[in-house]
Amino acid sequence: MSKSAIEWAAAAVLTLALAVPSVTTPTFAAGSDEPSSPPPSSKSAPKDSKKSKKSSSSVDDPVFLQGFKTAYSTIYDHHDYAAAIDQLKALNHDDRADVANLIGYSYRKLGNYKVSQVWYERALKADPGHVRTWQYYGLWQIEQGNRDQAQYHLTRIGALCGTDCAEYRSLAAALEKAPGTGLVY
Repeated sequence: MSKSAIEWAAAAVLTLALAVPSVTTPTFAAGSDEPSSPPPSSKSAPKDSKKSKKSSSSVDDPVFLQGFKTAYSTIYDHHDYAAAIDQLKALNHDDRADVANLIGYSYRKLGNYKVSQVWYERALKADPGHVRTWQYYGLWQIEQGNRDQAQYHLTRIGALCGTDCAEYRSLAAALEKAPGTGLVY
């Protein structure tokens, strides 16, 4: 792809991002204390009903749900990222996109960008359509000075949930800020 084509595409996406109504106080972190359902597996379902119960989604497991909510609160209410990482890893479901994403977010907030990146990529491997990971990883890109990559993440979010979802608006608002303003997301 030629440089002018890339510049044109970036300008088109930026124009689209700027067309989104601005929010008086942008939200740079989104999510829910309820984990999303894992993406459908390409593997066939187990035939043994006992196995089916064992492999059922942890979204239905009350112990997992309570642990996830506790870790979520530790992150967003108490800002204790190190404790949240321990809580999330203790769930033994760090192969789930929601869990891996929050571990990545916590490492990012602690300033450990290399480890954070590993967890964001792990979350996207588990669920390539996990919008919150695309958003958080896009914010990571901005913090690293990779605005073109953040723009790519914004485009991915737009393709997944449109330009009206909170994750799109959040990353678009972050991209509107001038580089080097020292904002932490």
